Parts: sequence; structure tokens; C-alpha cells
Amino acid sequence: MPTNLAIDDGLLEQARRIGKRKTKRETVNTAFEEYIAWRKQLEVLSLIGSIHYDPQYRYKQERSRRRK
Repeated sequence: MPTNLAIDDGLLEQARRIGKRKTKRETVNTAFEEYIAWRKQLEVLSLIGSIHYDPQYRYKQERSRRRK
């Protein structure tokens, strides 16, 4: 899907050099991939403190039980 974007040439060139990419397309695709991964990590971090667990649960016992 061809798209025309007004991207700052200086920023794009700097990102290409820092990311060691050969083309603008590769630079932009990598930037999108990294941005998406970063946003997903933020979603996971937002779960801190919201997941409830049973303090009586003994994971080591469960682990040894599964091996048998």
C-alpha cells in the first residue's frame, strides 16, 4: 500500500544511520516494529499491582509434581 508521508529528512537519515539500516523503508519499518513492541511492554507494566495471587501457592511443589 503506497503511502506518502511528510517525514523530516534529517530525522530519517539520523535514524537510518543509528539503526544501521540501508534504506528509508527498512528504517521506517524497524521504527514501527520497535514502537509497537515498546507500547506492548507499557501495557504489561500497567498490570503491575493489579494481578492477584494466592500467597499459599507453592510453585516448587507443583513443579516437582508435574515431573513424575
